[in-house]
Amino acid sequence: MLNRVCEDEALLEDAIALARRLAEGPTMAFAMTRRLYWASPQNSFDQQLDMERQEQRRAGQAEDVMEGIAAFLQKRPARFTGK
Repeated sequence: MLNRVCEDEALLEDAIALARRLAEGPTMAFAMTRRLYWASPQNSFDQQLDMERQEQRRAGQAEDVMEGIAAFLQKRPARFTGK
C-alpha cells in the first residue's frame, strides 16, 4: 500500500517522522486492527464479526480509550500508553 511519495533525500527523515507519529498513537488499537486484518482471510464472515466484537470489548475497557476521550474533550493531543 502506498500512501505518500517523497524525494530520495527526504526518505529517512520522513520515515522517522512517520515512525514517531505512529509510536505516539494508540498502539494497542493499531495492534488490534492488524490482528483483525491478518485473521480475516481465514475467518468466515461470522467468525470475523465475533473476533471484531471481542476486540472492541477489549478496546473499550482499555485505559487509552479514556485518555482519547479526555484529550478530545479537552482539545489537546492524546498521550497514549498502550494500556
